[in-house]
Amino acid sequence: MPRRTAPLLVLLAFVGCAPAGPAADLAITNVTVVDAVDGARGALTVLVTDGRITSVQPASDPVDAAEVVDGSGRYLIPGLWDFHVHLTYDDRFTEAMPGLFLHHGVTSVRDTGGDLDLVLPVVEQMRAEGVLAPRVFFAGPLLDGRDVVYDGESLPLLGIANPDVETARANVARLAEAGVDFVKIYEMVTPEVFDALASEAAARGLPMDGHVPLSMRARDVGPRVQSLEHLRNIEMDCIADAEADVLARRAALENPEGMSGGALRSSLHRAYRLPSVAAYDEAECDLVLEAMHGTIQVPTLRLNALALRPPSARADWGAATSKLPQDAAEDWGARSGEAVESAIYPDWSLFLIGRMHEAGVPIGAGTDTPIGYAIPGYSLHSELEYLVMAGLPPLEALRAATLRPAEFFGLENEMGAVREGYLADLVLLDANPLDDISATRGVRAVVTQGRLLDRAALDALVR
Repeated sequence: MPRRTAPLLVLLAFVGCAPAGPAADLAITNVTVVDAVDGARGALTVLVTDGRITSVQPASDPVDAAEVVDGSGRYLIPGLWDFHVHLTYDDRFTEAMPGLFLHHGVTSVRDTGGDLDLVLPVVEQMRAEGVLAPRVFFAGPLLDGRDVVYDGESLPLLGIANPDVETARANVARLAEAGVDFVKIYEMVTPEVFDALASEAAARGLPMDGHVPLSMRARDVGPRVQSLEHLRNIEMDCIADAEADVLARRAALENPEGMSGGALRSSLHRAYRLPSVAAYDEAECDLVLEAMHGTIQVPTLRLNALALRPPSARADWGAATSKLPQDAAEDWGARSGEAVESAIYPDWSLFLIGRMHEAGVPIGAGTDTPIGYAIPGYSLHSELEYLVMAGLPPLEALRAATLRPAEFFGLENEMGAVREGYLADLVLLDANPLDDISATRGVRAVVTQGRLLDRAALDALVR
C-alpha cells in the first residue's frame, strides 16, 4: 500500500504547488446573467480572454484577471443585434453609425441592402483590425425585378434589376464572389426569377432574406427563405381569395404605363394593403403562419407603427438626437411628431406579431435605421418595446435581438448567449430587462469582441 500511495501524494503535492493558469483579460464579477437560453442566473462571474467567454462561474470562486468590473446589482446580457440596418442609405449617418450602435449596446448589425460599391468599403472599414465597430454582416444590393424600387433616381440606390432567370443567377454568383453573408430578394421579382435567386443562393450556402414579392403568396415564399422583413405583403395572403389578387398583381407588374419601380410598388400597396387587412380571414392566415414556422419575421414595428408612438414624443428624444451628426441632429431634432393618418396598419402589425408569437413563428428585432427617424442603436430599444407591446414576454423580445439573428447565420453555438466558449459581445445593464424591457436602454458598459467600453468610453464614441 505505501508504494502505491506515495506517487499519488507526490502528484498532489506537485499540483498544489503548480502555478495558476494565465490571468483572464476581463472579469465581470458578482453579476446576474440574463439570456434567452438560460434565463436569469444570479451571483456569477464571467471571465473573458482573447475575445471569448472562458468561464461563467460562481461569484464566490477566486478571480485572476487583468481588468475587473464589479457587476453587483447589475445585469449582463448578450450583445444586442440590429437585424435590419442600411449603412449607406443616408450618408449623413454612415460614418457615425458604428459609434452610435455601440453607444446603445448594439454589438452586431445586419445590413439588409446597399449598392455593393458603396457598402463594401464601409464593411471593410468596420471589420478592419483595431477599429471599434459592431460585427457586420451584409447582403449587398436588393435583388429586385425588371423594375427596381430603390433605383438611385426616385429613391436611394439600394437595388439591382433581375429581369430574367439568367441575370438572376449571374447576380447571385457575383455577390457570392464579393463575399456577401446572405442575399435579399425584393418585391418586384417574378415567381420564376424568385425561384432562380433562391435556388442559386441555396446552392452557394447563402442564407436568404427578403420581402414577399408582389407576384407571389406569402405561404409559398416563407419556406424558401430564412427571414422576411416588415410583415410586407403578408396581409395579402391572409384573405379568402388571395389567388385572384395575385393574378391581378402579376398583370399590373407588367407595368404597361412605364412607371418607376418605386411608384409601381406604391400603387400596388395602396390598392391591396388596407383592403386585405379589412378582408382578414383567420383560417387562411393560420395556413400562412403554419408555413412561416421556419422563417424569422423581422417586423420593424417601430417603423410600421411609427404613428402610434412617434419617437419625437419621447422625453429623451432631444438628448438622443443631440448625439447625431450635426446636420441630421438639426433636421430630426426639429421634428415635433408624425401625423396619424390611420391606425389600421399600425394596429394590424401589432396584432399579426402577437398571432405569430402565439403560433410559434420566430421573431427577430430590426429597425430599418436610419429610415423613418430611426437613430442607430437607440431605435433598437424602441423595437424591443414594440415587440413587448405586441405580446412578446421580455425574455422573448430579448431573444429576438440576440439569439434569433445568430440562428439566421448558423452562429447560435457561439453568439446569443452568455456561455463558456461564446464570443465575448456583452452588455452590462443597470436594471433587469425581464422586469421591464426598457431596461435595455440603461447601458452601463459594453464588451465588444472582448474589449471593454465603460460608460465614459461609450460616450466618447458619439459627438
